[in-house]
Amino acid sequence: MATAVPPAASRIAVVTGASSGIGAATARALATAGYRVVLTARRKDRIEALAEEINAAGHAATAYPLDVTDRAAVDEFATAFTTVGVLVNNAGGALGADPVATGDPADWRAMYETNVIGTLNLTQALLPKLEASGDGTVVVVSSTAGHGTYEGGAGYVAAKHGAHVLAETLRLEIVGRPVRVIEIAPGMVRTDEFALTRFGGDAEKAAKVYEGVAEPLTAEDVAETIAWTVTRPSHVNVDLLVLRPRAQASNTKVHRER
Repeated sequence: MATAVPPAASRIAVVTGASSGIGAATARALATAGYRVVLTARRKDRIEALAEEINAAGHAATAYPLDVTDRAAVDEFATAFTTVGVLVNNAGGALGADPVATGDPADWRAMYETNVIGTLNLTQALLPKLEASGDGTVVVVSSTAGHGTYEGGAGYVAAKHGAHVLAETLRLEIVGRPVRVIEIAPGMVRTDEFALTRFGGDAEKAAKVYEGVAEPLTAEDVAETIAWTVTRPSHVNVDLLVLRPRAQASNTKVHRER
């Protein structure tokens, strides 16, 4: 199936959480596919450096510092656009791995705010712009955690279930309008920051997540998958795409080499 070239009216792609990991890799992949990417994240220096890299490679990128949980800031951001072709809701993340009995409510609240409310904020603010393009796409980067539970992950699992339900419900509510809703649910992805952030900077705990796994997914693996779904012909909607490394059969079944 050939890659579709984005039409002029839908060439802008907004990527949240673009300062590192999957978000940064997705920005690069969509820029290569012909989109003018708008990079958003809280870390201004990171997204500005990435925008410079993408522009130097002959593509087009703009950096816009943004906290997706700040609704007023999101609404102001949305006024910059008449049309948007693609919104990749990637901002999110996990905090802690405590059981329900001792989990920190502040961590739960922060995960819900970023993974669910942040996605809601950007989607609501940009949906009219996506529809105005005549060929819009909303991507929600959830997780296999949004489709199955595991011990010690309830806060993150609850948040990603929320992101999954948001995508599924939105697809039902806007059917017939020129906007696709795609959910990408990655399994084990090894990035520089995900596990390290989850464990409060404890490098030893973070390393154990991937211990013995020969080839976890990379940010680029997920980004290439996102770009593939976005560049399908307009009538093709990839409702849900789950991807895992070959070594991972489920959230709780992982082959580890010794």
